Amino acid sequence: MNEDTYWEIATRQMPLVSKEEQEKFKDAKITVIGCGGIGGETIEMLARMGIGELVLVDEDSFDITNLNRQSLSTTQTIGHEKSVVAKEKVNLINPHVKVTNHTTHVNGDNIDEIIGDSNLVIDALDNVLTRVIATRHAREKKIPYIHGAIHGTLGQITVFLPNTKSYEEMFNLPSLGKPLSEEVIENLKNVTSGPPPVIGPTPNLIGCLEAMEAYKIITGIGKVTVAPKMLSFDLLDLSSFSIDEL
Repeated sequence: MNEDTYWEIATRQMPLVSKEEQEKFKDAKITVIGCGGIGGETIEMLARMGIGELVLVDEDSFDITNLNRQSLSTTQTIGHEKSVVAKEKVNLINPHVKVTNHTTHVNGDNIDEIIGDSNLVIDALDNVLTRVIATRHAREKKIPYIHGAIHGTLGQITVFLPNTKSYEEMFNLPSLGKPLSEEVIENLKNVTSGPPPVIGPTPNLIGCLEAMEAYKIITGIGKVTVAPKMLSFDLLDLSSFSIDEL
């Protein structure tokens, strides 16, 4: 595909942004950590909006329990690595997007290589320890970090910048101000009490919102929800949508 097809794909959103603003998105690189429920939708939206480059990270493969919510999962992808399936889906949607995938567990030894020179990091994770590792690195490198999380019908999203409250500060985690010793790591693991209950619309809505926050940050349009402010909601009560300050 030539350059013209990129702009044909983006045609319907161009009344909302200038060509210069869309060029910023076209030239940007985003790391998405997690290719499951939240991540699958985030990745798809970023590809459709015309992101230039994606780094996709997930250590897991799809299983049958993912079918109720994870948009990249089908009966045909069960047993397939999530990051590989995500890369293939992006290539089908928008071949102008450069994609690198990692089927690996994120830790302190590989986080620098994974994020590299990304302009932005998106959290599509389901555990606190990996979030701490990723947010600490993003903060050190002065990279915006978009946080999203869900539990059942509850969702939350915020953006951490180098000069805002950190993830650990905002949620008063036991790791705050401490090196990641074995004891601290164990305490962080205890914060996450197993796989949360979830219904399909919740992670997919968070994924869409994270993709839009990324678009706003990179293009400069709109108002970003920056920490300590956080958007939260309960899909069982649509009047619950609110932006609160922690």
